[in-house]
Amino acid sequence: MKGRNAAYDAARRIVQAALLLFALLGAMPALAADRLVLAFGDSLTAGYGLPPAQAFPVRLEAALRRAGVAARVRNAGVSGDTAAAGRARLAWVLRSLGAKPDLAIIELGANDMLRGLDPGQTRANLDAILAELARRRIPVLLAGMRAAPNLGRAYAARFEPIFPELARRHGARLYPFFLAGVAGQKPLLQADGMHPNARGVDLIVRRILPDVVTMLR
Repeated sequence: MKGRNAAYDAARRIVQAALLLFALLGAMPALAADRLVLAFGDSLTAGYGLPPAQAFPVRLEAALRRAGVAARVRNAGVSGDTAAAGRARLAWVLRSLGAKPDLAIIELGANDMLRGLDPGQTRANLDAILAELARRRIPVLLAGMRAAPNLGRAYAARFEPIFPELARRHGARLYPFFLAGVAGQKPLLQADGMHPNARGVDLIVRRILPDVVTMLR
């Protein structure tokens, strides 16, 4: 009889402990899910010429986690994309995510500039992208781009102001130059002299990280 009572008491204590645990868990706030960051751009975002693990979105996600920010960074970069191509696929990309991003990093315009496209077209397409993201209430970090010197001062005077002006218009946060500290630095670039190598990507991530962390927190 004593053995049976002892077993009953032990079982009762286990049940009570389990009920207490469930009650405590129910009282605790739910753990926040990972933040979703959309990295939407061209080859600089996609990781052209690099192993997938060294692409900007992957390195940014790792840096965010080291900084204590649980986030998933979705690579929506397409090599060769202009602002017009980005505009054309934006709705499809947003549908494919399955959830509303907590932040969109927009990095487009470099291919427009390299092809010498009319800056007015670049402005109109980026304007439409930012307007759509604003309509969906998705915060934006807009990465700026600078014009290559060989295009001349007149082109640069029309192209480079696109980014700060659109950021102000749409209430986006501006990261003035995506390739800051990397452009023109051979040790940080691939053989083509344009795309960052792994060291270059890591420098871009270090520089942009404070803006991303601020926006996610």
